[in-house]
Amino acid sequence: MYPIYTFSNPIYTCRERSIETQGNFSSKSKMTQGNFIIPKTLAMLCLASIVVLTQGQITPPPPENIAKNLQTDPETLSQASIDYGHIAHANASAVFEPASVNDIIELIKYSNSIEKPFTIAARGQGHSVDGQAMAQNGVVVNMTHLGDFRNGSGIIVSDQYVDVGGEQIWIDVLHETLKRGLTPLSWTDYLYLSVGGTLSNAGISGQTFRFGPQISNVLELDVVTGKGELITCSAGKNSEAFYAVLGGLGQYGIITRARIALGLAPSRVKWLRLIYTDFSAFSADQEHLISLNGTNAADYVEGLLILNKPPLDLSFFPESDQPRISSLITKYGIVYTIELVKYYDPNSQAKVEEEVANLLKELKFVPTFSFEKDASYEEFLDRVHATELVLRPKGLWEVPHPWLNLFIPKSRISDFNEGVIKSIILNQNISAEVFILYPMNRNKWNDNMSAVIPDEDVFYTVGLLHSTEIDKVGVVKAQNQQILQFFKNAGIQIREYLAPHKTHEEWVQHFGSKWDLIQKRKDEFDPKKLLSPGQGIFN
Repeated sequence: MYPIYTFSNPIYTCRERSIETQGNFSSKSKMTQGNFIIPKTLAMLCLASIVVLTQGQITPPPPENIAKNLQTDPETLSQASIDYGHIAHANASAVFEPASVNDIIELIKYSNSIEKPFTIAARGQGHSVDGQAMAQNGVVVNMTHLGDFRNGSGIIVSDQYVDVGGEQIWIDVLHETLKRGLTPLSWTDYLYLSVGGTLSNAGISGQTFRFGPQISNVLELDVVTGKGELITCSAGKNSEAFYAVLGGLGQYGIITRARIALGLAPSRVKWLRLIYTDFSAFSADQEHLISLNGTNAADYVEGLLILNKPPLDLSFFPESDQPRISSLITKYGIVYTIELVKYYDPNSQAKVEEEVANLLKELKFVPTFSFEKDASYEEFLDRVHATELVLRPKGLWEVPHPWLNLFIPKSRISDFNEGVIKSIILNQNISAEVFILYPMNRNKWNDNMSAVIPDEDVFYTVGLLHSTEIDKVGVVKAQNQQILQFFKNAGIQIREYLAPHKTHEEWVQHFGSKWDLIQKRKDEFDPKKLLSPGQGIFN
């Protein structure tokens, strides 16, 4: 079943079954009504009535140098009103399509200059899940349009770093750096995300324990602040702006260029999944793996949970082994899986096989439940896209995603297993499409940056990555709230990652001891509180 979206106001109601796109402005989608295909232009006529009656207006009308880049047609506005989450909706007054960084500067300066400033949200790939890149009655800046005017200069690779436009996507960065035998060191699990977007959050994956989040691998930034000032900043130059923007949720400036550190790129990976039935052994082994250093250490460590609930995805494992894995899941109701990866080159294959064997000797997975694949470095990094290519034609990529992403201190991770996994998740008929849980080292993060994490040397990230039907979003969200309430009742100091809209009071609690710094930085770099209104922090 495809999601049902209802747009309404006192006069018009438009009810449509829709197959939406992920949020890229250039994509072409269709909408359906019942079993009949309706051309998108016809479906937009209904939405146009809504937009006309509900959108705000920019007053006074902007000068021609700004107005020429503003799009107000219903289709463009509708694409800016939805994101990957397919839950939140917010109608902007206009979508701004810059042809240069200077266009962004002029837009922000104009908003600062008028009596009633409008809010501004930078949008890359629209992969937020709760409207974070939207601007109700404001202006959404289509950052992807900026890349059309870079003239090949959006990604420039040097020996030790790569200069990347904030609108570029990570898969393209990978392709360009691999041409020189180089690679960024820290990634997200999905590479079709914009550089500016992930750096505004943190950017985490299974390499984070070793190299830190993506924000820890940035050498320099160009940022257009909320005052319309273009600042080049680094740890040694305009450092307050540098630290503010990294992990700053778009509150202080729009990233137009990032200089990312590079290392030598491997060509191949040993890609293993190890199955556990005991949570204590599973978590202890993950913590052991992220404590190792040197050439014998793993290059990537993540944990995956497989519950005895549909959908049961065992596609990674050999077909001949899937029945016994399924039997194990049925017996225990849940199994825990460590995903372990070692990088190598063809001339070091014998060495890496010895290193993997030595790692496995120290781990306590279920005997004979170790499974290995050999893949190219790019194939491994781009693995989620392969899943996307399967799901998109079925309409299963473009469904609501009421995700819950958390950082949990190591000292309370067993409480999470007992109080959430066993007592809530296994007792309810709700299953996340992907359920990840893995540890990271705090010393790989820079506390000067705006991102907030638990105050322990080791902490876990937990991702309940739900895909569901629109009529079940409320049920999943209720479970998410029940989980959050468990932490509150148990006195567990978690942090939400990619946090959805919150009240002002909840944001103060989220940032904790950093709140005064967050507020001070807002006053310094965006005093009129124009930027990133969809986060709901100051607006």
